[in-house]
Amino acid sequence: MTFPTLADLDFLPYIDSQGAIASDFDQKIGIYAIYDAAKTLCYIGYSRDFKKSLEQHLVRCPEQCQWFKLHPCDRPSRTILEEIRTAWLAENGTTPVGNDTAEDLWTQPIDVKPGLTPEEKAEIEAAEDIKKSKLLKNHARRVEAQIKEVLEARGLKTEIRFQPKIKDQGLLDLK
Repeated sequence: MTFPTLADLDFLPYIDSQGAIASDFDQKIGIYAIYDAAKTLCYIGYSRDFKKSLEQHLVRCPEQCQWFKLHPCDRPSRTILEEIRTAWLAENGTTPVGNDTAEDLWTQPIDVKPGLTPEEKAEIEAAEDIKKSKLLKNHARRVEAQIKEVLEARGLKTEIRFQPKIKDQGLLDLK
């Protein structure tokens, strides 16, 4: 089976001129590579829905998500996607940080707790369960607003909606 190398694929802007993310790739399956402003490879992943995955990465790592390359697969299998990923990693020469030490930043919900001040942490720890949930939800909303502000400044016009049910745990993830 032949598939394109990273060098064969064009760089696509993460946020297009209409302020959208991968609008032509909604519910498309395949593999993608994400690059920063200097076009340094930051992460390689595969997905059943390019657009949704690219949105998730953008809210989790907005500074790094500047460019992407992708290869849609008509008949994808995990084996084929893993083969392509392995080949792209080898082609790059080094494992990008998003596939190595910072993988959780790229693949897991945003945890707002590490960014809390010592005072905020102490307030949460001293609170009863219901109050603790409310405090965590408020901190999650604050981080959500900051993320949206950064993305709007970059020209994003697409609405970003976070799951409301996990905010009271101090977590942010897209719907």
